[in-house]
Amino acid sequence: MTHMPSGDLAAPLPEWDLKDLYAGPDDPKLAQDLEKAMQDARALEAEVKGRLGVLSGAEFGAAILRFEAIYESLGRILSFAQLLHAADVADPERGRFSQTMQERATDISTHSLFFTLEINRLDDAVLDEKLKDPDAARYAPWLRDLRVFRPHQLSDDLEKLLHEKEVTGRSAWMRLFDETMARLKFPIEGKEVSITQATDLLSDPDRARRQMAGRAIGQVLGDHIHTFSLITNVLAKDKAVEDVWRHYPHPVSARNLANQVEDEVVDALVSAVKGAWDQLAHRYYGMKARWMGLEHMDYFDRNAPLPEDSDHRYTWPQATELVLSAYGRFSPELAELGKRFFDSPWIDAAIRPGKAPGAFAHPTVPSAHPYLLVNFMGRARDVMTLAHELGHGVHQLLAGAQGPLLSETPLTLAETASVFGEMLVFRAMLKDETDPKNRRVLLAGKVEDMLNTVVRQVAFYEFEHRVHSERRLGEIGPDRLGDMWLEVQRESLGPAFNFSDEYRHFWSYIPHFVHTPFYVYAYAFGDCLVNSLYESYRQGLPGFERHYLDMLKAGGTLRHRDLLKPFGLDASDPAFWRRGLDVITGFIDELEKMG
Repeated sequence: MTHMPSGDLAAPLPEWDLKDLYAGPDDPKLAQDLEKAMQDARALEAEVKGRLGVLSGAEFGAAILRFEAIYESLGRILSFAQLLHAADVADPERGRFSQTMQERATDISTHSLFFTLEINRLDDAVLDEKLKDPDAARYAPWLRDLRVFRPHQLSDDLEKLLHEKEVTGRSAWMRLFDETMARLKFPIEGKEVSITQATDLLSDPDRARRQMAGRAIGQVLGDHIHTFSLITNVLAKDKAVEDVWRHYPHPVSARNLANQVEDEVVDALVSAVKGAWDQLAHRYYGMKARWMGLEHMDYFDRNAPLPEDSDHRYTWPQATELVLSAYGRFSPELAELGKRFFDSPWIDAAIRPGKAPGAFAHPTVPSAHPYLLVNFMGRARDVMTLAHELGHGVHQLLAGAQGPLLSETPLTLAETASVFGEMLVFRAMLKDETDPKNRRVLLAGKVEDMLNTVVRQVAFYEFEHRVHSERRLGEIGPDRLGDMWLEVQRESLGPAFNFSDEYRHFWSYIPHFVHTPFYVYAYAFGDCLVNSLYESYRQGLPGFERHYLDMLKAGGTLRHRDLLKPFGLDASDPAFWRRGLDVITGFIDELEKMG
C-alpha cells in the first residue's frame, strides 16, 4: 500500500514491510521466539548464575554467546513491536501490543539480568585471565563498556526491582507522551492536521500561514501543557532518584558514560558552541532578518525560506536519485548499501494520521536489517533528512557484522554517518547549481540546518540541564518551564527574534527530552566531528574512504579517540570543536559576501 504526498508531488511514497521481522502480531514464530527466549534465559540462570568466577575462559565465552542470543531474540521482538507502533501511534491495539511485548521481554530478561551484574563483580585479574581465551577476548570491548558502570551498580535485588518496574514507570510515561502527541490535532485553515504537518508549515513561504501554524501549535500544546509538564516532572524526578542511588554527580553523567565520552569532552563542546552563539546564530539570523525586510523576525520565521526561494518540491524518485548519486560519488560501496533500502520495503516515508512524527533509523538486529521512518513532504530539508537517516541505516548495516553486543555505537558516534551523508548530498547539490540565487538559497539552507543541529541542540541541552538541576529542588510548574525555554531561546538565537507568548509551550513536543535525556548534544557532537572529518576528506587525506568505512564497520568496538586517530583528529582538543564551528562560520562569511 502506498500513500500520495500532499501538494503537487505525484510519486507514490513507500511504506515499510515488517515481515522480515514477523508477519504480524499473531505470527506463530513470534510466540515461539518468546517461549524459546524464556527457556534459554532460565537455563542460563540455572546453569551459570553464581559460577561466572569459576568458569574457564572458553566457558565464559560460550556463556556470553548464549546471553547474546537471548539479547538478539528479544531485540527482534521489541523492534517489531516498536516499529508497528510507530507506524500508527494512535492505534490503541498497537499500543497494547507494544506494551505487552515490553512486559514479556522484561519478564524474560529478568532471568538473564544476573549475567551483567555478576560480570561487573569480577575482579580485574580474574577477568583478564578469562580474556586470554579467544572466544572470550572477542567480547573485550563490550566488557570494557559494561564495566564503566561498576561504581554505579546497585545490589542485585535493587537492580531487579528497577528492571521489573521499568514497564510501569519510565516506559509507561514515555508511552503516554507518544500517544498524547500522536492524537493531537492542530486546527489550521479549516483542517485538523498532525504535529508533523503543522511544523512543516513553519517553513511555508507565506508568512501569514507560518504565523497561523505557530499560533495553532502553541495553542494546542498550551491546552495540554499540564500533561506534558507532569510527564517531564515525573521523568526528571525518577532520573534524579536513580542518579542519587547510583552516585552520579551530575544529571548528564549517566549519558556521558553510555556515550563513552568523557565529561570534559562534552563540556568543551558545549562551551565552544555557547561561546560562538553570537558568531553563528546571532550573526546569521540578523542577516536573514535584513534579507526578509524585517527589523525583527518572529519565532515562526526562523525556518522560513528566503524571498528568492522557489520552494521547489522534490518527488520521491528525485530525492532517491539525489541521495544515492551523492553517496556514490564518495563511495560506490556506500551507495550500493544505501540502494538496498530503496529496492526493498525498508523505508516508511508516507504521511499518515497517527504516524510517529519526525524521522529515525531503527537498527533492529544484525540478523535482519534496519528500517527508516521519515515524513516526506518534498522539501529540500526532507531530502537532507532522507540522506541523514540513510547514513544511520548504512552505518547500522556495516556495524551489524560485529554482532548484537558489539555493533551498538554510542550516540556521539552514531550521528557521524548520518551527518556525513547530509554533507555529501549538500556538497553535490551545491556543485551542480550554477545560478547565484539558487546557490545562496542552498547555502543558507545548509547553514540553517547546521544551526539547527549545533546551536539549537546545544540550546536544548542547556534547557534540559536547567530543568533537571531545578527539578532536584522541587516540582517545576508549566509557567517556569516556559520561562526557562524562552530564556535559552533568547540566549542562543539572539536579538533578531521576537518570541510570542505561545512559543513558551514549544519545548513540550521535543521527544528526546522524554525518551533519551541529554541525547541532544550528540547531534552537535556529530555535526562538528563531521565538519572536521569532511575538511580532511576535501584536503585529500590518503585512504580517507577506507578509513571512513572502517570507522563505521567498527560499531562499538572502538572509542572515539581510536576511531579518529587515522584522520589525525582528537575530540579532547578544544581546537577540534573550533575547527568544526569554523566550517559553519565560513559558510556564513560566504553568504555575507553574496549580499
